[in-house]
Amino acid sequence: MFMWILSGLLLLFGSLDVWYFLRGLLMIVTSIFQTPLKDITAEHVIEGKVLPHDIDYMGHMNNARYLRECDFARFSYYTRNGLFMASRALKATMVVGASTIRYRRSLALGEAFELRSRIVTWDEKSFFLEQRFVSKKDGFLSAVMFCRQNVVHSSPEKILEHLCKRKVECPEVPEDLQHWINFISANSQALRAESGLDEKTK
Repeated sequence: MFMWILSGLLLLFGSLDVWYFLRGLLMIVTSIFQTPLKDITAEHVIEGKVLPHDIDYMGHMNNARYLRECDFARFSYYTRNGLFMASRALKATMVVGASTIRYRRSLALGEAFELRSRIVTWDEKSFFLEQRFVSKKDGFLSAVMFCRQNVVHSSPEKILEHLCKRKVECPEVPEDLQHWINFISANSQALRAESGLDEKTK
């Protein structure tokens, strides 16, 4: 019996990223019991620390781990500000359509940090978020990420109206974010032209 259980666990952990799903679930459950964020654009802060399984051969936090931490932060953020339940009520889903990250200084093993997330703005299809890694050692902004969260089967405007029971005015787009949005649009047009989609849709 023990060998069957052990074999099952090895198969499970070898086939799925179990720790990802467990931690994601934990972030959602713990966020349910935290104070809700009434302001949809309010900054959300979670604390973290660089652990041994986060580091790479250079001895600092691996580049991919930043994106993983941002995932968990968004789980918590959307639970606390109500976006998760509002999108479910409208039978909508939210998926990452694009992201870009700038690494400014490495986070070392054992270094504590804050991950600050906020919705910056939105358009007819997507929410745009900024997520910042701030070292608790000296307050230095170690990395910053922009994330485009696409809304499927609904729109940001409808989700916000459902959540806030009123029309929510869209904030102005900061210059640096606008440059990135322009890049996404230009890149999309180039890829469509490359694949011949523009000709097919004429």
